[in-house]
Amino acid sequence: MASTRLLCFINAKAAGSTKTLARAGCSVCSRRNVCSSPSRLQSCMPAWVIDQYGTNGVLRYTDEITIPTINFASEVMIKVSAASLNPLDLSMRGGYGSTLLNLRRDPLSLVSNYNEFPLILGRDLSGVVVDCGSGVTHFAPGDEVWAAIPPWKQGSLAEFVTLTEYEVSHKPKSLSHIEAASIPYIANTALSALVNAGGLCRESSSDKRVLITGASGGVGTFSIQLLKAWGAHVTVTCSQNAEGLVRGLGADEVVDYTAGDAFEQLEMMEKFDVILDNVGGDIEQWAMGLLKPWSGAKYVTLVSPLLLNTDSMGLLDGTFHAGFTLHNKAIQNIISNGVFYRWAFYAPDGVALDEISKLVDAGKILPVVEAHFPFSQVPQAFQKLEHGHARGKTVVRVAEEDDSWTETVESEQDVQKTGQ
Repeated sequence: MASTRLLCFINAKAAGSTKTLARAGCSVCSRRNVCSSPSRLQSCMPAWVIDQYGTNGVLRYTDEITIPTINFASEVMIKVSAASLNPLDLSMRGGYGSTLLNLRRDPLSLVSNYNEFPLILGRDLSGVVVDCGSGVTHFAPGDEVWAAIPPWKQGSLAEFVTLTEYEVSHKPKSLSHIEAASIPYIANTALSALVNAGGLCRESSSDKRVLITGASGGVGTFSIQLLKAWGAHVTVTCSQNAEGLVRGLGADEVVDYTAGDAFEQLEMMEKFDVILDNVGGDIEQWAMGLLKPWSGAKYVTLVSPLLLNTDSMGLLDGTFHAGFTLHNKAIQNIISNGVFYRWAFYAPDGVALDEISKLVDAGKILPVVEAHFPFSQVPQAFQKLEHGHARGKTVVRVAEEDDSWTETVESEQDVQKTGQ
């Protein structure tokens, strides 16, 4: 019953009038305002999928993906208006994390021939709720929402997505769908790193010094704005041609990482309370010396070997090896300098997005969209992202913004009155 509102919505959009709905024999449920027309149901939707892991050539457009249905009382179904791409999508296209993600999708994948394909990529979305499970209390059909999708679920490069209400948030009123789609993934990732791992929050950041490496990408540009809204002093590293962008977002000090003396410049500065590393590699070897010793300072990296290890070594060996690495580095740094070494991971959280929505509508956080593409050009959007040196987000317009959903809601209300 929960998915029938979506199916009626599709029929209504195609028919364009309440008369067509009446001829189709829709039954009306006044409690949830749901229409049902079993003989005219559309069961498939357009989407971009991959049928195997690989490079850009594995991306395939199809209009034969089964529309997701609501299977639990806490789920909402969303018609996607816009989605955005992240480096995670490039990695997942190549198979990154498949061992652990398949285990999350199906615990029996370890002992069976589990097939995750066709797989839909895309972790960000902005769109409109079209159906709600019986237990949903925070959303109703017609609500404009945004969300970050867990990596084990089907993604947002499709017409419809089903998520739990705890993964969804009301979209900021001041943003278009294209702008809104650029934020959820980077917001949830930055909050996981800065709050959960870094120990920062609005009340405790005003006297903190934070260094962000690789600050011109999505997580970096968002983190600058969030930290400045919280009153922190923010130093960033980026290339010289991104300096104007990061300074415009509020960065207090900017160091060109391509300059030969970048580390020397950072060493001359006052030491930091938190370092957020978006780059990885050799950075952690010299970053520890930039933290305040014996004062609870934290190095937080978003580049951990966990998923790479489980992919290459298997679930048990990979998890053990990653845990052993983390344990050794954490112990070594706490003993030698009194600083904390931590990994951070992307963690979808609708409640956290509620708080970010308030900051956006207050003008404290701006979307940073570098490019956007129509739904027909998803491979070109991936190519853009693959070129690197991002200056914000790459967004895909899944559906053109219009009033069709509002018109459909009004049409259904008219049908309900006629039925009564």
